[in-house]
Amino acid sequence: QVQLVESGGALVQPGGSLRLSCVASGSVFSYLVMAWYRQQPGKQRELVATITPGSSTTYADSVKGRFSVSREHLKKSVYLQMNSLKPEDTAVYYCNAVPMTDRTREYWGQGTQVTVSS
Repeated sequence: QVQLVESGGALVQPGGSLRLSCVASGSVFSYLVMAWYRQQPGKQRELVATITPGSSTTYADSVKGRFSVSREHLKKSVYLQMNSLKPEDTAVYYCNAVPMTDRTREYWGQGTQVTVSS
């Protein structure tokens, strides 16, 4: 059982920065592969970034070089640092977790709204 809570979404101007946080509870954080997804208006949910328990990362081409995902095990948290934000980054951002012990399961947070606009 995993509960995920995202925070940090806000209104930000183009070119600005924002850091999203996701706190995991109810399970062993060190066994979780974490990911950030986003859903832009009128589009399907898409994968933004992933990070393994060993801190290996992947990024979507659309955010590569601008976004950075990290995790802090003591805080059971994963972060998404977003720089050089563009209007097309506007979306609801979701935290996702998949346990290494059972990769058929997945868990989702409620989402946090990011709006990039001048």
